[in-house]
Amino acid sequence: RGIRVGYTPDVLTDATAELTVGLLLATCRRLLEAAAEVKTGGWTTWKPLWMCGYGLSGSTVGIIGLGRIGQAVARRLKPFGVKNFLYTGSHPKPENAAEFQAEFVPLTKLAQESDFIVVTCALTPDTQGMCNKNFFSRMKKTSVFINTSRGTVVNQEDLYDALVNGQIAAAGLDVTTPEPLPTDHPLLKLRNCVILPHIGSATYATRSTMAVLAADNLLAGLQGERMPHELLL
Repeated sequence: RGIRVGYTPDVLTDATAELTVGLLLATCRRLLEAAAEVKTGGWTTWKPLWMCGYGLSGSTVGIIGLGRIGQAVARRLKPFGVKNFLYTGSHPKPENAAEFQAEFVPLTKLAQESDFIVVTCALTPDTQGMCNKNFFSRMKKTSVFINTSRGTVVNQEDLYDALVNGQIAAAGLDVTTPEPLPTDHPLLKLRNCVILPHIGSATYATRSTMAVLAADNLLAGLQGERMPHELLL
């Protein structure tokens, strides 16, 4: 119908990458669970394995979708001492992977060999529901799964089963299906699942930049001018 569409690309890469790393650390080191123990009296005498989690040093990290956000996540994780980076996607990206010496592998190999899996891909017909029962069954029992892309990339019922049955160690999600997630959803009852309310872009600077871009798009559209960022359909 001739309706022009403006959008706000590229402004949330850093904020989302920071949030992804924070969610990964909170999940693998059980930070929310440990903080709750302090408040509820669970912190008593020292115990050798109490609140132990999994560290990044010497690990293998698999990234599903080595785009802008995937690269920004890898860039932030590299100083933690990650030993190997694997990635998968629609095609190899050697120019993007070179910085991290990341290896392009099939999704099945990434699932089998990664200690941490981070999903930062776009939602497409090919990626919808790709993280399913078959995918989780190939992961290590000590591996941690993080999704900051889109909720429907993951089959949440299959993820729940994998977490409950000890097929994987833990999961951290900033995106779910639906959003907001109902407060009685089974995933929210699990100690080894950290769920955030889709706050990947939630920094003051990022949201301010997004608002300015949206306003600039709107003003240009109203005046019949070229939008700074227009979705050409």
